[in-house]
Amino acid sequence: MIPAGAAGRAKLETTVFRPNGPGPFPLLIINHGKDSGAPRHQTRDRFIFMATAFVKRGYAVIVPMRQGFSNSSGKYLDHGCNMTANGYSQANDVLDALNYAREQDWVDSERIIVAGQSYGGMATIALGTQSIPGVRGLLNFAGGLRDDGNRCDWRSALVTAFADYGNNNKIASLWMYGENDSLFGPALVARMHEAFTRAGGQARLIEYGAFKRDSHGMLASRDGEKVWWTETERFLKQIGMPTREIYTVVEAPGIPKSNFAPIDDVAAVPFLSEHGRAAYREYLAKMTPRAFALSPSGAWCWAEEGEDPDRRALATCAENSSEPCKLYSVDDYVVWTDKLPGDSAIGGTELASEH
Repeated sequence: MIPAGAAGRAKLETTVFRPNGPGPFPLLIINHGKDSGAPRHQTRDRFIFMATAFVKRGYAVIVPMRQGFSNSSGKYLDHGCNMTANGYSQANDVLDALNYAREQDWVDSERIIVAGQSYGGMATIALGTQSIPGVRGLLNFAGGLRDDGNRCDWRSALVTAFADYGNNNKIASLWMYGENDSLFGPALVARMHEAFTRAGGQARLIEYGAFKRDSHGMLASRDGEKVWWTETERFLKQIGMPTREIYTVVEAPGIPKSNFAPIDDVAAVPFLSEHGRAAYREYLAKMTPRAFALSPSGAWCWAEEGEDPDRRALATCAENSSEPCKLYSVDDYVVWTDKLPGDSAIGGTELASEH
């Protein structure tokens, strides 16, 4: 829980990844976006795939949840359609997290990069209006903020914000946006980048093609590294940051495959109504990573892409069930056993493994 805000009274829920050993390690800070709905209900972001890629290369990684998000205290500040103010407001929390990290003996305070996805990308670029010792570069993945309320012309407001950030820019940045981004399409991205660079900002824009159903979530996908690493590596080398893999990261073992049934045997799935079986057929067309959870009460839920679809499926299933939920399938195989819930429930074991 990192202190933030006035006199450090707020606390930012922060995930830390680091290699074995005392360090000091170069540092990566990853800043999260904003889901729809109340920020307080947003789950903790970890960006496990990006974090893993950087830990392998000797970096420590921190992922702070800003004020009002998830279990962080403090209040989420919303400046409505004033996108410029929104970015600066979120950047204040990023700076607090950065200043805290710089004081840790396991952090190399002279080798820091800051990254962000969506609203976190916008906050990262807003942070770049300050000269911060040790921060060598910024990574903006699909940065921006959408506001469909109160007749807000949020697209024009974003262009205005990035022009302001460009006018005051102090730190070089790499921007990456995909062709099929559901929030920030190529035309808008071009306007934002042009406004930023015309005002004097240092930014190289990489416009890659379509990524799965929506490139906005590329960074959180386990397949995203194939898209973002090559250009990121080039940028890191240019700013004098390490890129060579020097550590092995041992991943937690996955949930074992069972011999209960083939994954496409819809009739074999227990407890489901016809509506639930129709949902399972829909699930079979979803992209991996994916997971399907169910319970004896007839409740079910599937989740795809992003981090921990198995955990998300279990959590949502549990919200709608009077009995314990278990995972039925993960990715392309069935993990269900014929044991009753409570007898070494697969879901319960997996949930415990995070802690």
